[in-house]
Amino acid sequence: MEATSHLKWHPLLRDPSSRRTDKPRMLGKTMVIDKGLGLHALDDFLQTAGAYVDMLKMGFGTSSLYKTELLKQKIEMAKAQQILVYPGGTFLEVAIQQGKVDAFFDMVSYLGFNGLEISDGTIQLDRSLRSELILQAKEQGYSVITEYGKKCWGSSIEIDDLIETVIIDAELGASLITIEGRESGKGVGIFDENGACKDNEIEQVLQQVPSKHLLLWEAPQKDQQVHLLNMLGPDIHLGNIAPQDLISLEALRRGLRSDTLHFGTRTDAAVKYDGNWEI
Repeated sequence: MEATSHLKWHPLLRDPSSRRTDKPRMLGKTMVIDKGLGLHALDDFLQTAGAYVDMLKMGFGTSSLYKTELLKQKIEMAKAQQILVYPGGTFLEVAIQQGKVDAFFDMVSYLGFNGLEISDGTIQLDRSLRSELILQAKEQGYSVITEYGKKCWGSSIEIDDLIETVIIDAELGASLITIEGRESGKGVGIFDENGACKDNEIEQVLQQVPSKHLLLWEAPQKDQQVHLLNMLGPDIHLGNIAPQDLISLEALRRGLRSDTLHFGTRTDAAVKYDGNWEI
């Protein structure tokens, strides 16, 4: 055993695509949605898959339902693994509706969140207030992710409005603009009532946005993840991934599942293996 104890998986077996990078990643980021993980569950999750999580979103308004010290501990656990942690944008929409935006910002700061999501999936938010909130969040040191799209059933993408939103939000400092897909992935945004992708709308968006890498596609279902990865490439950003699905998604990104095995097709000469790969 001593002679082989140093062995590790060959790099082309760990990542046949040869495209995945360590954190902090610029491409191929993954956002996981947390709808109520306890400390032990989160610890297990981070030990198992923390290297593959770039963003952790405390879904919708769940942040207010935890004991304060417990939530602070969850946030610190995630941040210790270079993960951007933020409350769901719906919670900020609640704060806007209730006239408690300042109190929201105070609590987010106290808890230790390092990111904020600004959205208008449920409420109507005029452009000036959206811009003001992005600037306020940036000035307070948060990484800002915005979201485009309504959460109601049957809502679709207004291409011109989306393009304008992406351009303005990015100019104001948003690092990513999320394309609404909800946790269901059905009957909203780029998904039809059965959860299938609307390819024509996706192509129209990509033809007009400054960069596809500004977009974070919410894709909770495996078929959607496969379709988008094959259509747009393994370096796209994907979100609303359930914790139990993260390792499976990472395998898809690397070409370690039959759906994306072609990501590992190599045209260059085989690399000679000397039995001592360091990963």
